[in-house]
Amino acid sequence: MIKIPTAKTETQNRAVERKQEVTGIFAGDFHIIIVKFPHPQLTHPPVPSYNNYNAGLLNYKIQEKNAMIFETHAHYDDEAFDSDREELLSSMQENGIGHIVNVSASLDSLDRTRELMEQYPFVYGAMGLHPDEVGDMNEAVMQKLRDYCRLEKTVAVGEIGLDYYWEKENHETQRYWFERQLELAREEKLPVIIHSRDAAADTLQVMKDCRAGEIGGGVHCFSYSREMAGEYLKMGLYLGIGGVLTFKNARKLREVVEYAPLDQLLLETDSPYLAPVPYRGKRNSSLNIPLIVQQIAEIKHLSCEEVIEQTEQNAMHLFLANQ
Repeated sequence: MIKIPTAKTETQNRAVERKQEVTGIFAGDFHIIIVKFPHPQLTHPPVPSYNNYNAGLLNYKIQEKNAMIFETHAHYDDEAFDSDREELLSSMQENGIGHIVNVSASLDSLDRTRELMEQYPFVYGAMGLHPDEVGDMNEAVMQKLRDYCRLEKTVAVGEIGLDYYWEKENHETQRYWFERQLELAREEKLPVIIHSRDAAADTLQVMKDCRAGEIGGGVHCFSYSREMAGEYLKMGLYLGIGGVLTFKNARKLREVVEYAPLDQLLLETDSPYLAPVPYRGKRNSSLNIPLIVQQIAEIKHLSCEEVIEQTEQNAMHLFLANQ
């Protein structure tokens, strides 16, 4: 079994920043690897270097099983990545990120997601309109979504759902287009990626009414109670776990992670949003997922490689079984 270095405290991280160098030690069944690496996010170089990023956590790769992280929810079409998108994405696989699902949210992001799918072999797409964007929905857009769902590398309909936090669109409109996009997923035989914010009861009711368990999918950035998690788990759905798990006020989410079986969890970032501690408030990327992995491993008393292997299998089963 490969051992992963434990997370450093904020004090230790400041020491790392001063030294600008860390040593990670990995003990495997076959050999011991000592990796010495610079940490670009701690040193903040003018031009980012992505080589061996977070190597102390990412270099867990098991030679026999070849396990890699499966990032199930990111937005690399976002303008936050305009300055270094190609360099960042080109660094992913050498840093242990095997697959990425780029999730569209707006009408414009559909085309940008398609471009990323075509450019990068390991990037797949989810096609749908976020509840804040359903004011742009009409039958022509639904037809475009259907066409894009039939692209070779489209693996899900999303992100779709309900958002009562911003109140950008009225609840009735959100619910109507949520149901329509759920039905689209059923017709196109694709799983769904669900967005739900301050809309726990209504989201669950729509999912039950539309028999979403038969469609399959995951609840992105799950933020509700253990009891609500149980309802989704009984439907056979997955829970997306991201950087919020590392926040100090994430007690409820930690309870959910402890309760939920590992074979119903997915790893995600929602990049460029919701960066984990110690990078909270900064631009997020899939390269931060090891920090999430470590939290899950600690909560569930597992090794990091066990978390990586199982969540990769979960995502492969959900998104790539028919690819």
